[in-house]
Amino acid sequence: MRSLLHVVLRSLAAVLYRVRVKGDTDAFSSPRLLIVANHESFLDGLLLGLFLPVDPVFVVHTGVARSWYFRLILSMVDYLAVDPTSPMAMKQVIRLLDTGRPVVIFPEGRITVTGSLMKVYDGPAFVAAKTGATIVPVRLDGTARTYFARVSGKAPRCLFPKITISVLPPTSIPLPDAATAKLRRRKAGEAMRRLMQNMLFASRPQQTLYAALCDAIAIHGRGHRLIEDLKQIEYSYQDLLKMTLMLARIVERGVPEVKPGDRIGLLLPNLAPTIGLVFGLSARKRVPAMLNYTAGSEGMLAACSAAKLKVVVTSHAFVAQAKLADRIAALKGIRLVYLEDLRASISLADKLWLLAYALWWPRFFALPVSPEEAAVVLFTSGSEGKPKGVVLSHRALLANIAQVRTVIDFSANDKVLNALPLFHSFGLTAGALLPVLSGAGLFLYPSPLHYRIIPELAYDRACTVLFGTSTFLANYGKFAHPYDFFRLRYVIAGAERLAEPVRQLWFEKFGLRIFEGYGATETAPVLAVNTPMAYRTGTVGQFLPGIEYRLVPVAGIDKGGMLHVRGPNLMTGYLRYDAPGVLEAPGSSEGEGWYETGDIVALDDDLFVRIVGRVKRFAKIAGEMVSLEAVERLAAAASPDQTHAAVSQADPNKGEALVLFSTDPDLGRATMQSKARELGYPEIAVPRKIVCLPSLPILGTGKTDYVTLKLLAEGA
Repeated sequence: MRSLLHVVLRSLAAVLYRVRVKGDTDAFSSPRLLIVANHESFLDGLLLGLFLPVDPVFVVHTGVARSWYFRLILSMVDYLAVDPTSPMAMKQVIRLLDTGRPVVIFPEGRITVTGSLMKVYDGPAFVAAKTGATIVPVRLDGTARTYFARVSGKAPRCLFPKITISVLPPTSIPLPDAATAKLRRRKAGEAMRRLMQNMLFASRPQQTLYAALCDAIAIHGRGHRLIEDLKQIEYSYQDLLKMTLMLARIVERGVPEVKPGDRIGLLLPNLAPTIGLVFGLSARKRVPAMLNYTAGSEGMLAACSAAKLKVVVTSHAFVAQAKLADRIAALKGIRLVYLEDLRASISLADKLWLLAYALWWPRFFALPVSPEEAAVVLFTSGSEGKPKGVVLSHRALLANIAQVRTVIDFSANDKVLNALPLFHSFGLTAGALLPVLSGAGLFLYPSPLHYRIIPELAYDRACTVLFGTSTFLANYGKFAHPYDFFRLRYVIAGAERLAEPVRQLWFEKFGLRIFEGYGATETAPVLAVNTPMAYRTGTVGQFLPGIEYRLVPVAGIDKGGMLHVRGPNLMTGYLRYDAPGVLEAPGSSEGEGWYETGDIVALDDDLFVRIVGRVKRFAKIAGEMVSLEAVERLAAAASPDQTHAAVSQADPNKGEALVLFSTDPDLGRATMQSKARELGYPEIAVPRKIVCLPSLPILGTGKTDYVTLKLLAEGA
């Protein structure tokens, strides 16, 4: 009877949910087999029992087994009811594995209510380590959208969504080497959490930005309200799709000299049409190059030259409001195309094409594009020289979004406030593409420098996620009312080191932890980030799933090494000013496919990343290496309410000398020396020259402008 019911239910599920099993099923032949899976709905166990090629024993929560209707379902399979919080209960699972029966266990111990990975219990991991079992990770995708799920709020629901079961390569968890059994359990649990995160990431679809947008529309619905900007109009997915299709059509028609595969400059602010253009142009195989309008005419010209741009798309209104007329006048030999002029060319035929055809079959709009092809060109900040063009593929951008979503639970219930410019990798990937593709609300604001307005917007629009740099967050915290951020769940800092006074201010004034992250434009951009499940003050968190890393020793630096990384979120290559249009693959002493970040980092025993400093931000004084960031931390300790920046200048006697720029007119060498002795800093880290400035120069991305400060130091 059970066999007959198995056949009937399998056939029914295959038809209704279009269940597809991906991956190599040969791994299920291992003699001691532990199958681990994410837990999204009450259907999960039933589907695994129906479609996996083994007859396993399911480990279920005792609370589930007590319900008569779940016992009725469980009667179709073999199960063992345990309490995942009980160490003794796991001994039953160990004995079961020793008998040779395959075991299915959900390490989360409960169905997710966030749609993302929840807390992973140590027990299943310790079972795997203790028995040496072969672990087969299985990813269930789609069950969270059924009515059998427990995801709350605005989560999209569907009567019969398509469900995919992805079987990943087998692995194992070695028994950790630790002093106590409790510590061994904890380390095994951490290994299982990373394994589950890697499983979610590895089973992501391989697609393009535009295809991912079409998928998001299909999941969340065309009427789902999504983007709001200064026009105070809340655009839905349908509205965004209209912008994407029509803007790409009229730009493609208006600039016939830009062929498929060519790059086209975008000089536009944080508005919904800018995002639409990024999706639309990449769908038509034109590569948008996001120009930094705060870089000055020289920086913009260098960027255009590096990317070999023939055309730049901008707006009359934006040029007038941002006072960019002088800067764009310097772009000699580059054709400027204005959206207002292109909009006037929209004909009745265009409108009929949009409303009667393109809007309803949007996937046919895209040209054949490989995920490995370029999706966008961003430019480095120019904080250490002329900006370089960074070519990011569809694969790199979507991989980084998937990496972030495996460790942080963004959902349709969230609303992101993004004031970081879209020409910055942090602002584009995390602040725009991530919320749009995950169904989260997004409020776009054109400038991060409006320190009084942004907290008020966070309050008025009930935003739950805020991205910023340490500089910007310091000013938001200074001017905000203590209740302005009452709805914030996540405050994520990147692009520069988070200052300790900023961390303390946000915790004491708003009761919020700032989750500091780390990355680079070249890695699309996030490499590591603190999360609610893995947080350590003073670090930038743990590396994201899929990131390989190596630390190469650097002469003169005892702690840490030069970080080299490899992963699917790595750029395709550079476009340099001195070799216009020539793609230069990322270089590293570790070989092909690796990227040298230029940062000195150290890892602790739990693999949390601590940034020691940037290799270019070390001064060699009398043969000894001194971190300029350590000098800045010392200055911040001596004068926590002011801002400070350290650079070096040539010195005929010692090679280099330290110069500290500070906004504190009372900060002197004696104060610095006293604080250095108190904190244990070496005497050599105390600068002999301290220059007071009314304010430190910053770039449009929020980073300190060290190029300007270096010139000031050399002039002094």
